[in-house]
Amino acid sequence: MKHEPNATANAAAVTVAVVYIVCRVAIVLFPDLVMTIAQAWFHGLELSKVSGWNLSLGSFILGLVTSSGGAWLVGYLFANAYNYFVKK
Repeated sequence: MKHEPNATANAAAVTVAVVYIVCRVAIVLFPDLVMTIAQAWFHGLELSKVSGWNLSLGSFILGLVTSSGGAWLVGYLFANAYNYFVKK
């Protein structure tokens, strides 16, 4: 089964955008819970000493665009690499 690179890239970008938006909503509604989960994911690193929340609209848009764009690139690269290795 081959991957269509643009479809795979689009799916990855949309998936990351949805996760990013859900994460942003969770930060607004449950900041302490999100900080606890993030700290667990980063092997106990004390994140509250590193930085606080920046919930500005500009920060949200920049994060959404860059994370979705990065996911698109990874999806595109993945599909092409997958197709290359499937041929072998």
